[in-house]
Amino acid sequence: MATAQKKSVSPEKAPKAQEATALLRADHKAVSALFEQYESAKSPSKKKALVAQICTELTVHAQIEEEIFYPQVKAALQDKELIPEATVEHATLKDLIAQLEEGEPGDELYDAKVKVLSEYVNHHVKEEQNEIFPKVKASNLDLQAIGEQLLQRKEELLAKH
Repeated sequence: MATAQKKSVSPEKAPKAQEATALLRADHKAVSALFEQYESAKSPSKKKALVAQICTELTVHAQIEEEIFYPQVKAALQDKELIPEATVEHATLKDLIAQLEEGEPGDELYDAKVKVLSEYVNHHVKEEQNEIFPKVKASNLDLQAIGEQLLQRKEELLAKH
């Protein structure tokens, strides 16, 4: 009987929080998969839907990093280079996202903007994962607690979209 109760409760449970860098890596992987789907998409409606999803994912991801992850990392690492650079990269990403949200798949530069956004995201992800994350893992930050904060905020933001 206890098993039946567990089964009825578990699908309703909120996703389990991951350690901060694992959660951010999962976001990176999900967005990368969306960009791959875009490259093979043919119909304008499919392209538009994928871009909308990419833009939402990137906007929420950038916001949780800027609100929660970056300030804690910057303080813990006493960083004056990596986090400011990542923040500037976010500003450029947000500009491209805004252009895509105003555009249509038939627009002359639409596909080019998606391609540049994809390349820029790949560059940003590589720097985060290769430069910031190893330093974060070596720090005394509580990555499980930060992961919980990131997940909670991410769910709040996604609920609004």
